[in-house]
Amino acid sequence: MTADAQGGVTVFHIGMRINNFRAVRSWWPVFRAMPRMLKELSEDPESGLLSYQLLLGAPRVLYVVQYWESSEKLLAYASAQGKEHRPAWAAFNRRLREGKGKVGFWHETYVVPAGAHEAVYINMPEFGLGEATGVVPVGRRGESAADRLKAA
Repeated sequence: MTADAQGGVTVFHIGMRINNFRAVRSWWPVFRAMPRMLKELSEDPESGLLSYQLLLGAPRVLYVVQYWESSEKLLAYASAQGKEHRPAWAAFNRRLREGKGKVGFWHETYVVPAGAHEAVYINMPEFGLGEATGVVPVGRRGESAADRLKAA
């Protein structure tokens, strides 16, 4: 199977690294903020969030991969008054300054134009971009990765 993604997609990675497990006051609020934002986004079909996955990375790293309709919708959410993100970001920045390195934070944004993404899923439930856009048999989008990259 392959992702049935039509056009471009924005992929957003966001995560935290617990640098000091005993500094719960530094990392616990960061950990708790993300589920509220994901719930808010998931309940609003106009938000632009297509799908997300919660993942464990290297030791002490937790992160979320999000798939968005566009970078404009991602940025609109990040700056929206009255949504969960802005107060969580302000509180996190205060804690970060006070925490002296006890929690790390990172994010990366990738704007992937049409024709520049490819996916294959074998013996997998819908996952990643396939969960965000649905899946179709590989042949529908081309038999090789090169074909699928041209087809989007």
